[in-house]
Amino acid sequence: MKMSLVVPCYNEEEAIPIFYREALKVIEQLKDEFEFEFCFVDDGSKDGTLQCFKDLRAKDERVHYVSFSRNFGKESALYAGLQLSTGDYVATLDVDLQDPPSLLPEMWKTIKESEGKEDYDCVATRRVNRAGEPPIRSFFARMFYKIINKMSSTEIVDGARDFRLMKRKMVDAILKDAEYNRFTKGIYSWVGFHTKWIAFENVERSAGETKWSFWKLFLYSIEGILAYSTAPLAVASVFGIAFCGVSFISMLVIVIRALVFGDPVAGWPSLVTIIFFLGGIQLLCLGIMGLYLSKTYLETKKRPIYIVRESE
Repeated sequence: MKMSLVVPCYNEEEAIPIFYREALKVIEQLKDEFEFEFCFVDDGSKDGTLQCFKDLRAKDERVHYVSFSRNFGKESALYAGLQLSTGDYVATLDVDLQDPPSLLPEMWKTIKESEGKEDYDCVATRRVNRAGEPPIRSFFARMFYKIINKMSSTEIVDGARDFRLMKRKMVDAILKDAEYNRFTKGIYSWVGFHTKWIAFENVERSAGETKWSFWKLFLYSIEGILAYSTAPLAVASVFGIAFCGVSFISMLVIVIRALVFGDPVAGWPSLVTIIFFLGGIQLLCLGIMGLYLSKTYLETKKRPIYIVRESE
């Protein structure tokens, strides 16, 4: 049997050699079970990431790589890595060792021992804490998982990582989903299959700095909500119905007040406040519909998920 290690990278020249050494230790433990291949993806890096891949390839024929023509994002890199992989089992993990390769033997053991029982198709990992992260970032991350699981029928596990070991049939199912606007955590759940979750403590990066700013994570969370829920559209509709009702009641109150008490000129500050409030609600609803429309627009263009500059 063969196991493929899919590793997306963006400006990770410092972390790649460290990851490779750690991965070799795991390969040594599982050498009686598997042949191995490395499937590295260079997501348009601006440092020496590609050269690191070439150096590894020169001394290890198990190393394969794809280099993008520009930065297409981690979601595209994961998709490319899965396409590049040929293993009966495929592991996806980050190069910074925040997804510890040392867990792979346990993950394989879990799948192997489930045969004839639960028959797990995938063993996935989740963080039980966020030690080392800024508190505000951890707070918003927890809120994201709560919100998306309330809105969507596709369950996204709190603390879920992209680090998982999958059987080939699950990988093939994921590859059939060739949508342009990708949210892989949702795709993993949407395709189904039996998944076993393993919890682990948060691990600091081995080298380099994270490429995920708070703003990028916020946009990524919006992507996830739009990809797997139409609840925001329902919220916009509810707002519209509610304020139509409020407007009708207000109109009755104004007419009755004018008939009973006359119509003195008053209330300009409150009137302006109401106009601004209702205008804001309208813009919010239009913005929500615009986001869904923009995603539909990008899908209909049928652009490639990524473009390869070179590969080996």
